[in-house]
Amino acid sequence: MRLVKTWIGMALAGAMAASSVGSAQASDLYAKPFGDAPATRNPTGYTPALLCLATQRPHTPLPRIAVGRISDMTGKVDFSTGARVSQGASLFAITALGKAGFPVVERLDNTVAEIELNYARQQLLSDTPEQAGRVADNYRRIYTGQIAGSSYYIVGGITELNANIASSGVNATVGEREQNGTRGGFSRQTYVINVAIDLRLVNSRTQEVIDMVSYQKQVRGADLQLGLTGGENDTGGVLNGGRSSMEPLQAAVRTLVERGVFELTANFYGGAVKSACLDASSEPQGLPLPKYAAAITRPDALSARPH
Repeated sequence: MRLVKTWIGMALAGAMAASSVGSAQASDLYAKPFGDAPATRNPTGYTPALLCLATQRPHTPLPRIAVGRISDMTGKVDFSTGARVSQGASLFAITALGKAGFPVVERLDNTVAEIELNYARQQLLSDTPEQAGRVADNYRRIYTGQIAGSSYYIVGGITELNANIASSGVNATVGEREQNGTRGGFSRQTYVINVAIDLRLVNSRTQEVIDMVSYQKQVRGADLQLGLTGGENDTGGVLNGGRSSMEPLQAAVRTLVERGVFELTANFYGGAVKSACLDASSEPQGLPLPKYAAAITRPDALSARPH
């Protein structure tokens, strides 16, 4: 019996240690609130790097960038829950561009713009509708060149979702062998999956692929179970408990998108700014600037393009 109590104490200590590690990694966004959880900001590890870019002052105006489809190309679907990974990667990219301070033009959903343009063509759309029927020319004009164009756009896809690329576990049972003896059980499992994304930056005028990036992120999960059975004669009892946790997969997709957007856009500022801002994310230095970077970061290169 003393052995069982000692073992249970060790198992509980291990569970508390595992719990504290998980809490430190997950931050207070995912586990702390139980009911009436507040709406909070949704940063990733690369949000500081993007915000750092927004504080810099480039020598020339930044180009307008649009975002196209960043599709789920993994083909992983559950019959009960649907797609395994987020279908909103394009929205993640638009938000990331906003964090980085780039002017963004809408190309993903032009439904409202097309409806209003159609109404304007028919002279039915007005910015002062209260004057309808009283002012003869009370309609919105359409002017040549009134829609802002993009200099570049970002497209790509979520290209990998690999299950259980690594796993480990341990199971143990200890206690008395007698029929009415006290026994304890302990089980701990860990596993790792990963998800990857491929993005490319395209020149809107020439359709040249200016740059492309590919990143993967590992997502870790853990499961801990404790059990205790025991009793004497006609009296007995069973006690089971456990804890399981997994890094949010969709948050991992957002992290990948923000990392990719940073890599594609930081080159407009030059190597020194890129390295300094990447330090803000506590990540090792990124890849060296590609050969084209000297051209797109030249003052005359950006100023020659329409913005």
